[in-house]
Amino acid sequence: MRIGIVCPYSLDRPGGVQLHVLDLAESLIARGHEVSVLAPAADDTPVPAYVSSAGRSVPIRYNGATARLTFGMVAAARVREWLKLGHFDVVHLHEPGAPSLSLIAMWARIGPTVATFHSSNAESAIMRMAKPWIKPGYEELDARIAVSPSAAATIRDHLRVEATHIIPNGVDTKNYVDAIPDPHWKGTPEAPTIGILGRLDEPRKGLEDYLAAIPAVRARHPHARFLVAGRFSDRVAAKAARAGAEVIGELDEPQKARFMASVDVYCAPNLGGESFGIVLVEAMAAGAAVVASDLTAFMDVSTIADGGHAAAHHTVGDPAAIAVCVNELLDDPAARAALAARGRECAAAFDWANVAPRVEETYRDAIRMDAEFHPHPTKDVTSP
Repeated sequence: MRIGIVCPYSLDRPGGVQLHVLDLAESLIARGHEVSVLAPAADDTPVPAYVSSAGRSVPIRYNGATARLTFGMVAAARVREWLKLGHFDVVHLHEPGAPSLSLIAMWARIGPTVATFHSSNAESAIMRMAKPWIKPGYEELDARIAVSPSAAATIRDHLRVEATHIIPNGVDTKNYVDAIPDPHWKGTPEAPTIGILGRLDEPRKGLEDYLAAIPAVRARHPHARFLVAGRFSDRVAAKAARAGAEVIGELDEPQKARFMASVDVYCAPNLGGESFGIVLVEAMAAGAAVVASDLTAFMDVSTIADGGHAAAHHTVGDPAAIAVCVNELLDDPAARAALAARGRECAAAFDWANVAPRVEETYRDAIRMDAEFHPHPTKDVTSP
């Protein structure tokens, strides 16, 4: 198949959706497909050969974070040109509700079109206000993918539109399974390591609660080391250091895998706005015992076949509950190892080897649907 994929968020500062799009593209290319990705990117941002840049982006507050989006007449013209010249068998849009390229491409569709919905937000004022403009486009999609039941519930509750498929985000788990622990971050029985990683400037990532749990853990495990890694400001770094954490800073992808493989316990105390939880899958694949808040998306990710969970969950926004979970795992190395083993088994289900074929089948469904319901050309994308 010749596949076009649209990413609404800029590749200048990659986040979860951007990395998902690039990983999906590479997985599909490896499976023999021709793939082109359209995404915002500055002229000096290095991008893979299969990426077409739609130009610079602007920062906008969206879904509890700052998203870098591209819109306007120039962006619309680039989308139309890309669609016209691509001759795609199917086009795959990501987050078409965001005011960026995917929304433009949804309205400029000229063939089979699939969309993936990543966001999970029970109270989205933006989605409510945008409903009159985006719902008709959603209804015309040939297939709608939600990355989790909570993401499916978001579009159903806000727009009364059902997801046709629930397909989780993919993760290249081999990079994490094979990661070699770093001696600087690896814990010992006397000094276990507990880690957090992410865009920790965003309050929804739960860094404040992670730091607030340190005293209760050290009361029982006085030499426990708390590691803080990711992208954040000097102000956040100083706050973490004052709380007694070791500040590591931003890591590239290989370092990130080694970080996950090194810590005894990985913490994900996120407060909301998560539709999936790739970071849980990555940590579980690397062999860390995971402690995570009980967000619906995180509970979905960690659920295993017997109905149990491959992570220890705590109440959202409760530092004392985080400390209890961490202490229980540090107190019992055998239980911690068993949880890590369940996590690694759970993570295997999210590997691209399992996820990519499901996406391919959705494309085939979309092509069949388009042939049935859109037998004639829909619109001339060269027109305004």
